[in-house]
Amino acid sequence: MSTIKDVARLAGVGVGTASRALSGKGSVSDDAADRVRAAAGRLGYRPSSIAQALSLQRSGAIGVYVPLFDGAFYSEMLGSIDRVLRVHGRHMIAANGCGDGSPRQKALDGIEFLVGRDCDGLLVASNSLTDDDCVELFRRFPRVVVLNRDVPGHAQACFSVDHEVAGRLAARALVSQGHRDIAAIEGPPDAPDNRARMRGFFAELAAFGIAVRPEHRGEGGFRFSLGAAAARALAAAGPGGRPAFTALFAANDLMAMAAVSALGELGIRVPQDVSVIGYDDSRFAGYTSPPLTTVHVPIDAVSASACRLLLNACYDSELPVERSFPSTVAWRGSVIHGPHPPLCTRP
Repeated sequence: MSTIKDVARLAGVGVGTASRALSGKGSVSDDAADRVRAAAGRLGYRPSSIAQALSLQRSGAIGVYVPLFDGAFYSEMLGSIDRVLRVHGRHMIAANGCGDGSPRQKALDGIEFLVGRDCDGLLVASNSLTDDDCVELFRRFPRVVVLNRDVPGHAQACFSVDHEVAGRLAARALVSQGHRDIAAIEGPPDAPDNRARMRGFFAELAAFGIAVRPEHRGEGGFRFSLGAAAARALAAAGPGGRPAFTALFAANDLMAMAAVSALGELGIRVPQDVSVIGYDDSRFAGYTSPPLTTVHVPIDAVSASACRLLLNACYDSELPVERSFPSTVAWRGSVIHGPHPPLCTRP
């Protein structure tokens, strides 16, 4: 394998001149630069990525922390980031919340792993970190961008949808179809994005004079199994083990799909007996039976813009960065008209 010394010898220049000619950094005459490029071509020379990183004090890699690699939400986030990085010749080092300890400790350990790999910048998505954890991370490692949450005092480094507004959309979708007896399966109570979407959902219902009864609220942890268990419990609380509600909002698509399955096992038809609306609009939401009506959260656009901002900070580029990510309702077959007149227009 040819080295920079071989290129310099063939071109008749010093090693420093050859390095400057190939990197494009520093003063080199046109004649010398042409001879160096010709020599590199003849020898099939490719610069060492390790040597380049040492000379530039940059690794060319962006660290990405997500709690899980599986599941639609984080896999779509990772895919979006990877596509942006590849277009701009950068690479991703990813870590998740594996190992022992609390979810918060797993997140801290995963981030430390990335810092130890000399990543040029970090993209972090975690509901388990506290705001103080994030502030300390910004202090220690300034090239950090946080995904899917807002950290007070650091708005420029945070990218998220407005989950409260998106939760309101879910409520309006059901009210617009004549539903007033409504149930909800919530995500983890300590997750900021879950709290925001549920706050918006309940507030929008209250604006129409609708309150969700305590026995019609369940917690599903954003997981299939817990979402199915919550749906069964909500249905069983009704007279004769039949649901006393005509519509159900699940705070993510995994729980919504689990609820559709669990209700079906109980002989409760979706949407004929109970309409179901999810949240996220994951890539398989349109392929369930029935296809899932859900709130579309543009996490791919959020992730892409967050990544571009970090690339600008790390490599002095000027890539376009968006800041507005409106959510919409993706209407499919799991929501139909309920027994009451609509109280608003369909969002």
